[in-house]
Amino acid sequence: MPDDQAPHSIWRGIHQTLAKDTVGGALLLGATVLALVLANTGAVGFYNALRDFTFGPEALHLHLSVGAWAADGLLAIFFFVVGLELKEEFVAGKLREFSTAIVPIAAAVGGVAVPALIYVIVNLNAGDEALQGWAIPAATDIAFAVAVIAVVGRNLPPALRTFLLTLAVVDDLLAISIIAIFYTDEIAFVPLALALIPLAAFGVAVQRGVRAWWLLIPLGVITWALIHASGIHATVAGVLLGFMVPVIATKRARVKSGVDASGRQLYDGLAAHFADRWSVVSTAVAVPLFAFFSAGVAVGGLAGLAESLQDTIALGIIAGLVLGKAIGITATTFLVTRLPGLRIDPSIKWIDMVGMAFVAGIGFTVSLLVGELSFGSGSESDEHVKVGVLAGSLIAATIGGTMLSLRNRHYRALERQASPVE
Repeated sequence: MPDDQAPHSIWRGIHQTLAKDTVGGALLLGATVLALVLANTGAVGFYNALRDFTFGPEALHLHLSVGAWAADGLLAIFFFVVGLELKEEFVAGKLREFSTAIVPIAAAVGGVAVPALIYVIVNLNAGDEALQGWAIPAATDIAFAVAVIAVVGRNLPPALRTFLLTLAVVDDLLAISIIAIFYTDEIAFVPLALALIPLAAFGVAVQRGVRAWWLLIPLGVITWALIHASGIHATVAGVLLGFMVPVIATKRARVKSGVDASGRQLYDGLAAHFADRWSVVSTAVAVPLFAFFSAGVAVGGLAGLAESLQDTIALGIIAGLVLGKAIGITATTFLVTRLPGLRIDPSIKWIDMVGMAFVAGIGFTVSLLVGELSFGSGSESDEHVKVGVLAGSLIAATIGGTMLSLRNRHYRALERQASPVE
């Protein structure tokens, strides 16, 4: 990397990252609660009419409901930021070096595989349709997870937060791959081939340092529309566009980032620049609106909730999020660190790792998306998916948050003992 390039943007300010994700978690929670209130009161008619209202050009296969626009369109912004962060991680971040990356990568794989396995075991006798949801409990919602740690764990080792962030980035990559491979029924190759043209034009433009919104946004929208028409989930377009943006700050493609201690000018690559700009849109607009239109499940009172929780789909999701994530992440990390030369940061204790693994069981945004892809929006199974995701995420957050809160008190007491007495 050039000497005048600023530190890797995602990691240069851990407190800034925590603050952003704490705000994102609060907005997500607010949107979810509002959706649940509207869906379970007299306003349910208004909520359903708003969510199901359709608009857009039919000729381009874009005559979609508001809920579908939120899932296919707005979430593409979220995945664009994910693509930027993934590329930064592999080019300039913690995934660049194998020895540093292998432990959280393995933990992420375990945290995806074990929840899926548990879901399949729970639904083994429920029929092939129920098994379509095997990937629902596999994803971690980074905004909620980091928000929990930010609230209850201010004195936890910074390495634990770093481990969670790295794990979540890999988790996102795995989730994107699952959506692209397993939740695409048929591919229309003509629009998919045509999508390469605006995608390539976008790539050439950003490699040359072009930042003009009036050029890049239309190229991005055309790429998104063509990939949507191909049958591949349109959020994949966001990731591909993010991968096109250069990470290294060249003389042609760079943005001023400030100065170092000696007064030397530092620069960001365009990936860092776009991630800083678009993460605000993703956090404040795209993801909360998706949550609002996806989380509105009519529970039907205690009787309806009890009925939903008797469905093996909901039970499989809850078991996958609560037990699967905790077992998968912790056990895989333990096994990998038995290999020579591989270990977790010495400041992280295994009880901290277990608490963090439970927090990683908060699977919201991508879990709801995979649920809709598995069973179809508005179906009875989709309603049970939402109950399972909400209940499992709440249980995982409560267990993990409680454990980390107790560990936070422990570390705070140690810091007080170590501080000099005035």
